[in-house]
Amino acid sequence: MVLIAKKQEKSYKGWIIAGVILLVLIILGSWVMGSYNSLVRMDEGVNQKWANVQSAYQRRADLIPNLVETVKGYRDYEANTLIQITELRSEAGQAKVSIDSATSPAELQAAMGNMNSVLSRLLVIVENYPDLKANENFLSLQDELAGTENRIKVERDNYNAAVRDYNILARRFPTSIIARWFGFEKKEMFAADEGSQNVVKVDFS
Repeated sequence: MVLIAKKQEKSYKGWIIAGVILLVLIILGSWVMGSYNSLVRMDEGVNQKWANVQSAYQRRADLIPNLVETVKGYRDYEANTLIQITELRSEAGQAKVSIDSATSPAELQAAMGNMNSVLSRLLVIVENYPDLKANENFLSLQDELAGTENRIKVERDNYNAAVRDYNILARRFPTSIIARWFGFEKKEMFAADEGSQNVVKVDFS
């Protein structure tokens, strides 16, 4: 009887230990799943914000070549000005390809820097032709461009906020363990452009 009682007690303890281990595994599994799902959700949020940023940049990249075309359609300028405008149109097209293929804020900012150069040089040309500055199509595109600049600022801020929240979660212990296990890497934010304090002017009024 004593032997049977000892066996039952040993078996009972074994079940308790197994139950505790199972409970720990369930809790651990739930935590891993919850952390993973949180990282996935925030990662997808960053991806969505990135798509919005790229869409805003692409709109700007479409507007500038249209602006170049509007200027090119003006007839009262010297031959050398036409050559400059033709060159700008080609550069704008190349910059747009770079914007479409950008996969990081740094690449996007570099491509947009090239587009800014095109815009700045175009505006210098336009400044020499008062009639062109008053052209209805030019003014309309100019207004759209100004609105797009504001949209880009908003979307970049939204993207940076999403990246900040994601990076905090991915680096915060113990979620950082799950992030390393499943390859959730730190994401890059948009930094201020060099010379960003010198805003490109698009208002000729």
